[in-house]
Amino acid sequence: MGQPKRQSTGSTRSAASRKIGGAVETQSPRPAVASKSAPGKPIVIATRGSLLALAQANQVLGMCRAAFPARTFELRVIKTTGDRLQRASLADPSSKLPKGLFTKELEVALLAGDADFAVHSLKDLPTDLPEGLRLAAVLEREDTRDLLIARAGEFVPARPAKAASRLAHLPAGALIATSSTRRVAQLREHRPDLRFVEIRGNVQTRMRKLGADPSLAGTILAAAGLKRLGIKRRADGSLEVPSDGKSGAPIPPMQGWPMELEFMLPAVGQAAIGLEGRSGDKITAAILKKLNHAPTLTCVRLERAFLSGFGGGCHSPVAALATLAGDVVRFRAVAYEGERVWRRAVQLPLPGAVAAARRMGREARKALA
Repeated sequence: MGQPKRQSTGSTRSAASRKIGGAVETQSPRPAVASKSAPGKPIVIATRGSLLALAQANQVLGMCRAAFPARTFELRVIKTTGDRLQRASLADPSSKLPKGLFTKELEVALLAGDADFAVHSLKDLPTDLPEGLRLAAVLEREDTRDLLIARAGEFVPARPAKAASRLAHLPAGALIATSSTRRVAQLREHRPDLRFVEIRGNVQTRMRKLGADPSLAGTILAAAGLKRLGIKRRADGSLEVPSDGKSGAPIPPMQGWPMELEFMLPAVGQAAIGLEGRSGDKITAAILKKLNHAPTLTCVRLERAFLSGFGGGCHSPVAALATLAGDVVRFRAVAYEGERVWRRAVQLPLPGAVAAARRMGREARKALA
């Protein structure tokens, strides 16, 4: 599941490194920020350095500056273990990757006082946070769907437009590039003949790999990530992909089709940006409260409770989605263990919904044990 709870540390980086598995952040040393940001001091926002992470962090930075024009905010880029292990398998359970693959070094900075809060793709944030840290806020959620991405015009006619129907046009035994066990499990349930290969790198890198390898029929990407990177989907499904500033092979024309939620449920927390801060930091808490989107926070808490109850981690073949309708939550979840599938779709009254979702996670784990 998520990263084990650890004791909060003092105000130095070395103390934090000892307490959190020896992890250290890779930036040059700088004076530690006070554990409670004093008025007039910059509020330091920790982020990964990928294109998507920076797009999300800059969105948060803009919101902070608009809501608190008298305050100074700055970004601090930190390289994580996941950024360094670009060739490591995310799908192979024998790879024994550390928990908090894309978050741990940011949490080191928070506990050391080197940052005031961190910006995460919430789907990457473990459900079990280090002691002294909390999920303080989330931004309003984007489109939660995944997109089937393929080279333009390769294997599908102009119609039908639905991704589930598009998938039916994939040739028998087609090779799909994805590192997500969740996506593989759901695709395999509908098309057991499909084959899969892992793929790493940012969105543009994955598209380049797809364009350069004719053996690949397609890949799956999150709609929210594409939008945040400025990738636009036209009415005919073709994608307008801006340059990522990297040299190398150009990205060939691509098309993408949203996959229906009945066919492909998202990862827990997918399409939500999570803001993690220190417990007891009242100044930062007041800032994050202003940014928080309460309905999204309610929904992702249910999803994370389900994952916590299931006992899986961010890379488990588990999917869940909560949506609000007044004082009722529509909750859908699916979990896989080999060929076995556990699936539920329920309506939950809002009071007690988090506890109910956690119980459902335990029920799923027991059913698949």
